[in-house]
Amino acid sequence: MLGRKNVVLCVTGGIAAYKAVTIARLLQKAGANIEVVMTVAATRFVAPLTFQALMHRPVGLDMFQFPHDAQIGHVSLGQWADVVIVAPATANTIAKLAWGIADNLVLTTVLATKAPVVVAPAMNANMWTNPATQANVTRLEDRGFHIVAPEEGPLAEGSVGPGRLAAETRIAGAARFVASREGPLAGKVLLVTAGATREPIDPVRFISNRSSGRMGYAVAQAALDLGADVHLVTGAAQIEPPYGAEMTQVSSSLEMRAAVQSLLPDADALIMAAAVGDYRVEVPAAQKIKKSGQQWVLTLVQNPDIVAEIGASRPPRLRVLVGFAAETEGLLENARTKLRTKGLDLIVANDISAHDSGFEVETNRVTFLDINGGIEKLPLLPKQEVAERLLERIRQLL
Repeated sequence: MLGRKNVVLCVTGGIAAYKAVTIARLLQKAGANIEVVMTVAATRFVAPLTFQALMHRPVGLDMFQFPHDAQIGHVSLGQWADVVIVAPATANTIAKLAWGIADNLVLTTVLATKAPVVVAPAMNANMWTNPATQANVTRLEDRGFHIVAPEEGPLAEGSVGPGRLAAETRIAGAARFVASREGPLAGKVLLVTAGATREPIDPVRFISNRSSGRMGYAVAQAALDLGADVHLVTGAAQIEPPYGAEMTQVSSSLEMRAAVQSLLPDADALIMAAAVGDYRVEVPAAQKIKKSGQQWVLTLVQNPDIVAEIGASRPPRLRVLVGFAAETEGLLENARTKLRTKGLDLIVANDISAHDSGFEVETNRVTFLDINGGIEKLPLLPKQEVAERLLERIRQLL
């Protein structure tokens, strides 16, 4: 999503300034064109040469330095930017931003831009919780700034509390999120399920499957990249969820069913990428089952088929229903049957018998089948690219 986007990274004078180097690298990896601007105080923590060596661009420090003859230096970067990030943002910088003060290049860049602005505060816990700082943050939020709240954890002075800079991946994710809000699916609500359900046996044990959540999370990210509002209902997963998705965490299949049904009336599309358990233990034990030396027999009952229930009785707003078929044999035949019997518009057929496709890997080899008889077989691709191709089809259907 950040490919060819112009991103200005503004670094201010806090101990967390060194983390801005990682943020810059993440943005660079995402394909963004990056300019770095620093306050004088920030250069006391990280040398401008560090950013210059990594970005292969000079660092902005002096607001009276004109980069080109036809440009006014202190406003040109703000006008060039598609996204502006202030990370870390000190209490001092936040206060000045809130009141429109422009006495350094970071502040003039933000004041001169019409691009979305991401602010990632980092400071002492008492400074962060001070009513003055909170009022300034609220003022920025009211003006449309996107605040990536600090985390609670160890701080520079040795105490523990709120004020620690948010994870670099979250800040880069926030930039990706704000850059996509005017995409082709802006105003559409997509409901995505992901991850593995867990059916309890007793308070310690459960029945589950090998899903890592990667495919469903990639679908959610691709939907966000097109500007959609995304509700992500997720079971167990092994990776970080995409920034900007509204998360509902569930465990069992019945919990996932309840969560999906509650969110479904507001959804324009549902993509059921979760690996939902087909069976559950009829009566889970209330206490941990002890070893007895005897054979242990579990009685399983079938779970409701969530997507089939929805396909049989769609809410008025739901225009697109997508399912997944993870198969080890009869891939296309089984997928066609599910497509027809479950009332789907599109199904993603996935042969999970291959070592490089399916569960616990970064790639998938899938085939799209639609209700009109269309079929599209994709080569082995990264799951994110599979998700992007799937979302392009969903965009056309919407």
